Parts: sequence; C-alpha cells; structure tokens
Amino acid sequence: MGKPMILVISHDVIGKRMAGPGIRYFQLARVLAPEFRVTLAVPEGSEPDSVPGIRFVVYASGEDEHLQRAIREARVIVVPAIEAASIPALRRCDSPIVVDGYDPYVVESLHLGAEISGLQNALSQAYLLGDFFICASERQRLWWLGLLEAHGRINSYTFAEDPSLRRLVDVVPFGLPEEPPRAPHPVIKGVWAGIEPADKVILWGGGLWPWLDPLTVVRAIALVSEQRRDVRLVFPGTRHPNPHMANIPTHRDRVAQLAQELGLWNRTVFFGEWVPHADWPGVLLESDVALTLHYDTVETRLAFRSRLLDYVWAGIPIVATRGDATSDLVEKHQLGVVVDYEDDRAVADAILKLLEVPKGAWEERFEKARRELTWAKAAGPLVEFCRHPRRAPDREMLGERLGNPYYAERLAHLRAVVKGYENGRFIRLMRWVHQVRQSVGWVRK
Repeated sequence: MGKPMILVISHDVIGKRMAGPGIRYFQLARVLAPEFRVTLAVPEGSEPDSVPGIRFVVYASGEDEHLQRAIREARVIVVPAIEAASIPALRRCDSPIVVDGYDPYVVESLHLGAEISGLQNALSQAYLLGDFFICASERQRLWWLGLLEAHGRINSYTFAEDPSLRRLVDVVPFGLPEEPPRAPHPVIKGVWAGIEPADKVILWGGGLWPWLDPLTVVRAIALVSEQRRDVRLVFPGTRHPNPHMANIPTHRDRVAQLAQELGLWNRTVFFGEWVPHADWPGVLLESDVALTLHYDTVETRLAFRSRLLDYVWAGIPIVATRGDATSDLVEKHQLGVVVDYEDDRAVADAILKLLEVPKGAWEERFEKARRELTWAKAAGPLVEFCRHPRRAPDREMLGERLGNPYYAERLAHLRAVVKGYENGRFIRLMRWVHQVRQSVGWVRK
C-alpha cells in the first residue's frame, strides 16, 4: 500500500518571491513530504521550483478542476481558514480537513478599513468545516476555542474525545529550517548604492502593514545617526509579491515621506521592492540588528511575526515591541531588547547597545532557540494528525444522521442559516449559534 496523499492548499503565491503565508505552506509541505505523498496547491501567479516529494498544482479559483481532482485524491486536506469557504468541493469530500488559522484575518481586515461581514460569513463556514484546527500560538488557541465554542463545535462529543481539546485545536507555529542559512554572494552590503561593506545594517524584515510601526524606527534611526554615521536602515520588502495584494494600504508612503523630512532618504534609510527568496539568507547574514515593531492593538495580542523566526535562524540580535507572542520568545531566550510601544528613544538606545555587542556573544542563546524552533518540531501536531487522520466526533455524529428525513431537513435549514449569515453583531450571532445547535440535535426540543 502506497503512502497516503496529503493536500496542502496555499492561498498565497509560492515561488521566487514569497510572503509569510506562502513560506508557511511551502515549509509545511516540505516537513510532510518525507512521510507522505504531498500535493501543494498554489494560486495562479506562483512559479514554484521543483522540490523532491512535492507535486505542485496551480489553481485559478476554488472551483478549478485541477484543485477538485486533488481534493478527491487526498487522504487529508490542509486549508487556510480564509480559503475554505471559497472551495465548494471541501463541503462534499469525505476526507478529514485541517483548517489553519494562524493569521488573525478579521482584526487585520479592520486595520485595512475593510467591511468584514462577508469575511465573517466565510470564516463561520470554516469553523463548521474543520475536523482539526491549527494556529500559531497559545494565545491564538484561546481565541480559536472561543470562536469554536460560539459556533457549537465545543460540545459533549469533542469534549468526550479529549477534555483538553488538543485534538480539536492545537498549536503549529512558524518554524526554522534545520540547515543554517548560506549566502553565495553579497546582497546588500557593497551592492546597494549608498551601503558600504563596513556599514551596520538595521533590518526591517517584513512588510509595512498598518498594524506595524516602521515610523518609530525611522525616528529612532535619526537619533542613532547623531552618534554613528555607519548605520543603514533597510526595508527590503516594501511591495508584496502577490499581485492581488498590490492595492492593500501600507505605511510605505508615510515612511518615505518621514525619511525625506528627516534628511535620511537614500542616505541612512533605504527601500527595496521584495527580495527574491533565494537571496533572503544573504540579507539576514549581512544584517547586524533586526527589528519587529508594532502598535498596541488587538492584532498585536494575536499576531505571530513570522520574520522574527528568520532573525533567530540567522542569529541576528532583535529589537522588538512588547505585547505579541514573538516578543515573548525574544525575552524567553534573551535574544535582544524588548521595548515599549512607539518609544523612539528606547529603540535608538537598544540599537546602539546591540551594535556594541560582538555577534559571537549571542551564538549560544540563538543555538538553543534554534533547536527548539525547527519546522519539524513546530509541525508536530499536524504530522501526528496526518499519521492518524479522523473526522471530528461531532461531524461524524452529523454524518450518521443524514439518512434520517428529520435530520436531513434540519441540515438543509443549517445550510440556509449559514448562507444567510451576513453580519457579526452579537445578538444575531447568538441566535445563529442556537439554530446551529438545534439543527444537529444539541438543543433539546
């Protein structure tokens, strides 16, 4: 008997330039590949390189025939929560479905000024669809338990299977490659105009999304430059590689304007477009201090900053704003300095302090953190589920009743309720939860 096939669906492009979601699904596929046959479904616009053990399927939409065929063939399906509702075939398949909720879509959308009722409707369907849910941190897990309780998924069936509810929701954070980063050629130092080989590079490793705080670091670099002339702040990824993300608001223009006002533009502060994935290890290895700064919002409480794991991989001392799960990692492993929100002086002082410490002094701490944070360890709960896949017990209960005319009628009512769910107001939500429970027999008549 051959290896079971695991289908991993990415909603973000995978190829030469990748953002966090694309990197996540690519790495999860790689972790699964030694033990299973893996198909990685990627959206149009992806240009993946050949990878041993992974078959790539490019899909144009949730109804793409190539994607539907992969769903029919899969023993287990891993799908982002945001994508689940847009793929009708998932609602018809018998294979266990793993819903990935590492990205707090609703709070990010609120930051972007989006109208979220449609998003909440789509996510509500994902909450009902999953047999197993994964997220990126224990904080996120508590959030997910609340969401699933509100949608009736925490019940006597799931509780009886496992009172800890780890078999319903578990943590699969970002991880690190087990091989150290290697750079075959210089990428920034001595390559970018205005940055010399001896300069000190301060790296902003992610995007410029509205919930992040690049403006504080620009003001901080102005303070640093009063004491050191060899410091260069680099934003290598200011335009998202996914063309569908091109119109999403960012801080790019505000950062550029502030840098120009302070006389730092193309002298101390430098922009790139989006560094090719193959060059990313070089960027990391050439950086002397790395940054992850954000505002005091609900997004911060739920976020897991994937780029911070890259900093750990490369052994770069970190300046991080407190409040999120990854700043907790910085404090736990003593990998840098954690500062308060929007504190220019504290960020400047932290950068100056870290530049004075020889890089070799950090190696023992980073090596210990790397051993704990590999992709193989991070993906453990997902790998275990794929070894022993099963339908969630409350979904099995629902399936057993489909032959009964009464429950078939109630299931049709449930689907109508889900389709008609249009906003996130509390009273409407609670009425909807009651209808869901009533539809599957969790509320006594």
